[in-house]
Amino acid sequence: MRNVINVNQGWMFMQKDVGLPTEMPSDWQPVDLPHTWNAIDGQDGNGSYDRGNYWYARTFETPKQPLAGGKVYVEVLAAALQASVYVNGTKVTYHEGGFSTFRADITELCKLEGENLLVIECSNEKKDNVYPQSADFTFYGGLYRGVNLISVPNTHFDLDYYGGPGLQVTPKLRDCGGALFELQSYITNPDENFTVLYSVKDAEGKEVASAVRPADQPAGALFVPNAHKWEINSPYLYTVTAKLQRRNETYDEVSARVGVRTFSCSPSEGFFLNGKQTPLRGVSRHQDKLYKGNALSKEDHYEDARIIKELGANTIRLAHYQHSQDFYDACDELGFVIWAEIPFISVMNPDPGAHQNCISQLKELIIQNYNHPSICFWGISNEILIGGISEQLVENHKELNALAKKLDPTRLTTIAHVSMTPIEGPMHHITDVESYNHYFGWYGGRMEDNAPWMDNFHKVQPDICIGISEYGAEGILSYHSPNPACKDYSEAYQALYHECMAKLLDERPWIWSSHVWNMFDFGCAARDEGGVAGRNNKGLVTIDRKVKKDSYYLYKAYWNPEPMVHLCGSRYAQRAGETTEIRVYSNQPTVALYVDGKKVEEKSADKVFVFTIALEKGFHVIVAEAGDIKDSMTLEGVEKEPSIYVLPEVNERAEGVANWFSTVGSMDLTAPMEFPEDSYSIKDTLEELAKSPEALAIAAEAVKLIMNMKVEPGNGMWNMLKGMTMESFGSMAGGMLPEGFVESLNAKLTKIKKG
Repeated sequence: MRNVINVNQGWMFMQKDVGLPTEMPSDWQPVDLPHTWNAIDGQDGNGSYDRGNYWYARTFETPKQPLAGGKVYVEVLAAALQASVYVNGTKVTYHEGGFSTFRADITELCKLEGENLLVIECSNEKKDNVYPQSADFTFYGGLYRGVNLISVPNTHFDLDYYGGPGLQVTPKLRDCGGALFELQSYITNPDENFTVLYSVKDAEGKEVASAVRPADQPAGALFVPNAHKWEINSPYLYTVTAKLQRRNETYDEVSARVGVRTFSCSPSEGFFLNGKQTPLRGVSRHQDKLYKGNALSKEDHYEDARIIKELGANTIRLAHYQHSQDFYDACDELGFVIWAEIPFISVMNPDPGAHQNCISQLKELIIQNYNHPSICFWGISNEILIGGISEQLVENHKELNALAKKLDPTRLTTIAHVSMTPIEGPMHHITDVESYNHYFGWYGGRMEDNAPWMDNFHKVQPDICIGISEYGAEGILSYHSPNPACKDYSEAYQALYHECMAKLLDERPWIWSSHVWNMFDFGCAARDEGGVAGRNNKGLVTIDRKVKKDSYYLYKAYWNPEPMVHLCGSRYAQRAGETTEIRVYSNQPTVALYVDGKKVEEKSADKVFVFTIALEKGFHVIVAEAGDIKDSMTLEGVEKEPSIYVLPEVNERAEGVANWFSTVGSMDLTAPMEFPEDSYSIKDTLEELAKSPEALAIAAEAVKLIMNMKVEPGNGMWNMLKGMTMESFGSMAGGMLPEGFVESLNAKLTKIKKG
């Protein structure tokens, strides 16, 4: 029988590229898996993090083989971003791609007696043919999901095919109410003595169907009458087991938990699950946590899933790579519809080897995760036009889409377009459904621009199922204002932004899916904005999972039917002025507000209740009441609010724009823009502008004023954004920019000659 041996304990780690050891090191750092060497520097705001080639080592005894000819495999659940595995000094495999399982047969290298030396060389260095090439998150390095040894007989369910489980189950609902479970198992070294025993058990463990197939023709099907459907609110799971049988002995066994469901998308009506219109409303999620990096435990994954379930979300976009089997399992159990994707993101490398890496990672994603009922969508790229478009890029996408459909005809393919992707163009009609990453109201434009943009797309492209794959705004708990505004990084502006977006989505069920960016704050070593470096702070929950921001409760009011009421602004604890605004989120029809025990007002509204109260100096207890549920907070009326409530950059940015225009001089900013060939202009990319220090300085200042991002050659933002033109930046910013800004930028750049 198969024996899976966890070997996560007792490793030694060296954060130097010291080369392959010949014996078990005694002077390296002891670590247990999961482990990443970027748990601290990948989030701490120092502006960079260690991207190197480092070493792990441990010893193991060869698993005892009850049968002659048995095999021993090493299974690496993920190693970021490239890894080589050595046993007793011999290299057994090399793997490129930091998010998927890979295995290697080490039988011939294992000693019959005594200890073996297992060494894994792991690298998160940039490699031109390995994705992700560049992106807005930390590329943590390490053995961050764990390692197993697997002992199997010579005849066994396959362990060599792209890290797959050796069993593929496709439940298909029938009109009679039953379900046909199509089965395919993959067997190494079968012969006429072996058969495959299939069994389906219901959620209570009762066998409801069984069948037998010869091991050399293992495909089959089982019919389950009166099948329970996998629903979002009732995620019913069957367990399918395949036993490799030789007469009266089971040689190997694998199993999968699966669900019976149907799904589809309509351009005019959105997503349907089991024939019922079900607009997908949820979040995106990265797999990292404060000072753990991506080295999460099973408990961490399940905690994340439970927090999202409490929100009331019914979908999760798992960005931007293959996630842990633990999290997919949690999604199967809790009832989320999942978008799973590969890290083909931001910038395409034209190297054919890079495209082959995309193909390999897509194969691993689909083959390893085929049985999860929560997964309904395979994503083939994210914001790829940041690096520009080409005929090769379009063709590569068509090939990836065709591959996904070949490997899995049962699911839909999707893509996340960057906001500036044209409404009409060659990137459309490649995947089954599409989505856009829009940040109107944060990086550009106004929050109110989102609805007309979506309506216009729906009008221009009525045959495309369209969604919003990312949208969000930074929310930092320290910042507060009686007049929250874009780019003030306040928790209140983040909440106002999401109020606008939640209403937009609630009114448009034809938007097949929406995914807040992001569920949790996450590590991004290259970022430095809002007074918090090393993080992306758009999460509805803090990176340590300790605090749910006000915007979290807005979505809970929209998506979770359990009665709730939430007072916003509890962290805005000291307030100046004769009056102050109190916002309340609730899914109840009426809310009453009390101040110091006295009822001030009772209002009827839809999700968002706004009160204005008098605020005398001193402490006041505020209570919101909706039926039997209440929430309370304490505020203090003060003469002057603490200075920490306002980010200094807010005023500096306004001054920066004013200073920008003061240097324009007598230029006519209403005149048509010119683009002389021998001068720089807004049509040049950042990379082209970098050839001139003067031009780059102007561009960097403009990007800082437009997006509040620091870009300079070598940092993470630079690698992602260097292919964008300044014209594109201006287009993204839209109405956020003062009149004449783009014209003035072009005028400044055209003064600088090329060469």
